[in-house]
Amino acid sequence: MTSDGCEEMQLLVQADVDGELQPAEAARVGAHLMHCAECAQVQTRLLALSTRLRQDAPRYAAPAALRARFVPKRPSCRVPALAFGAGFAIAACLALVMVLPRGGALPDAVVFAHIRALQPGHLMDVVSTDQHTVKPWFDGKLPFAPPVKDFQAEGFPLVGGRVDYLAGRTAAALVYRSRQHVIDLFAWPGVDSRLPSSGARAGYNFQRWSQDGMSFWAVSDLNAGELGDFVRDFRKP
Repeated sequence: MTSDGCEEMQLLVQADVDGELQPAEAARVGAHLMHCAECAQVQTRLLALSTRLRQDAPRYAAPAALRARFVPKRPSCRVPALAFGAGFAIAACLALVMVLPRGGALPDAVVFAHIRALQPGHLMDVVSTDQHTVKPWFDGKLPFAPPVKDFQAEGFPLVGGRVDYLAGRTAAALVYRSRQHVIDLFAWPGVDSRLPSSGARAGYNFQRWSQDGMSFWAVSDLNAGELGDFVRDFRKP
């Protein structure tokens, strides 16, 4: 049975999945998920549902008469509709969270973590283009030391990093740029070769590989070829 504390936390998990939490609240959720497998499982399944809804839900063009009713001078008319839509989405999540499959959601979680980080104020905890500044910043914040490299000359400059939490684990997130595109590189100890090595979710590409006993996931809205160039640069000795 879910405890009262977990019932409240699972509501916050839903809000976090929707990107509605302030940084302090998101940190509180992350701290709870580190020691609560039940809530971490709910997060993973919500992330999978969110991605499937974006990918699989049918879309219909609104009739011209309906579009004409939503005029810019009366934005307040849209508030009830938006509120209803958000409530419906939460209800759908609550109804379906217990029937989603438990496995195969890590790509969804990784891509969602990247999307969430793109919100203002979420992308970086340490801002620096110097790998000798970013690497020691992780000391004491993670039980492992992520490799930090810079690829300014190759067109993928390092711009910072953060500690992230996804699918029941803490991860280092190194942040790179390619022109106006952001690349998140997630890293944590361990190897799992059963997961897909590449793919796309909600318009974002990802590539996964293992190196030196660690798992790496690169995520960006870059096209798959350019993201592959970044991965090849990172994997070079």
